[in-house]
Amino acid sequence: MRCVPNPSASSALYQLRIRLIVSLVWISLVALGCTSPRDWIANGFKVGPNYRTPAVPVAQDWIDSDDKRVIGDPVDAAAWWANSFNDPVLNQLVTEAYSQNLTVRQAGARIMQARALRAIAVGSMFPQQQDFSAQYSHNLVTGAGFDRHFSTWRGSFGLAWEVDFWGRYRRAVEAADADLDAAVYDYGDVVVTLVADVAQTYIDIRTLQTRLELVKLNVENQRKTYELTEIRFVNGESSEVDVQQAKSSLVQTEALVPQLEISLRQSQNQLCVLFGAPPELIVDMLGAGEIPNVKPEIALGIPAATLLQRPDVRRSERELASQSALIGVAESELYPHITLIGTVGRSGNQFKDLFRTGSGFGSVGPTLDWNILNYGRIAGNIHFQDARFQELLAAYQQTVLNANLEAENAIVQFLKAQEQLRLQLEAAEAADKTNQLITLQFEEGEEIDFNRVFSVQNTKTQQEVAAAVAKGNVAQGVVSIYRSLGGGWPSPYLSQPAPVLEAPPNLEEIESPPGDEKLPIDEVLENPVGN
Repeated sequence: MRCVPNPSASSALYQLRIRLIVSLVWISLVALGCTSPRDWIANGFKVGPNYRTPAVPVAQDWIDSDDKRVIGDPVDAAAWWANSFNDPVLNQLVTEAYSQNLTVRQAGARIMQARALRAIAVGSMFPQQQDFSAQYSHNLVTGAGFDRHFSTWRGSFGLAWEVDFWGRYRRAVEAADADLDAAVYDYGDVVVTLVADVAQTYIDIRTLQTRLELVKLNVENQRKTYELTEIRFVNGESSEVDVQQAKSSLVQTEALVPQLEISLRQSQNQLCVLFGAPPELIVDMLGAGEIPNVKPEIALGIPAATLLQRPDVRRSERELASQSALIGVAESELYPHITLIGTVGRSGNQFKDLFRTGSGFGSVGPTLDWNILNYGRIAGNIHFQDARFQELLAAYQQTVLNANLEAENAIVQFLKAQEQLRLQLEAAEAADKTNQLITLQFEEGEEIDFNRVFSVQNTKTQQEVAAAVAKGNVAQGVVSIYRSLGGGWPSPYLSQPAPVLEAPPNLEEIESPPGDEKLPIDEVLENPVGN
């Protein structure tokens, strides 16, 4: 009796073998630390980890939160320089710097680069290869006593589309989206730094101008004392030692003038560079002015709600998200690539034959490529991408810690500088009264120790200059606070973060990453001053 094979049993055995092979493949890949079938489905048919923003160590409250000057209200940092100092010249300087600064333009160009790379990543999800080819050839066949000439015309169109079965291209788009966000936040970080640098340099200039003015006034005061000392020496009422000591004290104070003028010019030159222009005299633009006055209290919010909004913190987090997606891209190389290939075309011996019935041809079908003998290269790349993720995770956490550090340092600078200013003002006032009294006695011809006269005059100069520096430090403390809080960047996608002259602008907030639509930042790059 002959046994006849059962087709259904053979088919079932074949399917069982396929399932067994697939199961063994999955088990092997899972053993390598790869995505399990359940996770693959849960991830939306994508291998690799699904990213979630990691927890970072952030203080519950500010160290000086009990100080009445530290207010827990939300930070309004959109145009902090206008609200804090109310200085039209500073407002204009910020506008000029934002519209012309070259570092800002570089950051804007990096946004356009990231957007172009995102478009490339999105384009890779569609048929990766499409080509049209046309060919003509004239052929000659020779034989025994004959030559045959014939032509061949051929035209075809083909495409190849790798099915994103494992999510390789979708993970690449995720990485590109995160990179685009990171570029925008990098732009924000540049704007924050620029605005703070302009304000800091401006306060330095006003402080130096005030110090220079005080020194020049004291030079005139000491010059009068020197001239009076010479008169008294000629009249025999004092010795030459007093004259030389008066001259030494005068020249010593005069020497402070060029020193301060050097620092003033250097600060003005720095301001020009922030404008994106070569150093030049900008005395007319700055004019005369005082060190900005600030309120003793400041709104800081809470650390967790404030520090995590800093653009450099967000940039670091987005770089981490991009790296997470790259792990999935690397892991997809472990799996077979399924590609659909198709070709259609027409051919004929003459050009007119291309349009006749029966001249067409075509083919379509899937292909499978599986890099199975890679000698650990793919697994090594996965481990590399994962180690890179761990590095960026630690960098993100360190960025948050540094942000907290900078904020706390700025807060204590602002608070303690106020106390220092109060004490320096009292010391300067006392030194001024002492100088007035001793100068009056000296001018009236009373017997006074000249060492005491010169000592009082020098002390007056030192105390008044120190008071000006202390006032500048208070204003610098405000700048440091808003720099540490990401001031000047209230939204991840900002149309006009800096040009504010009278009041803060109404800034449009965009919560989700942009797609192919035009970013508000484009308008800034095209028309940076908002004309």
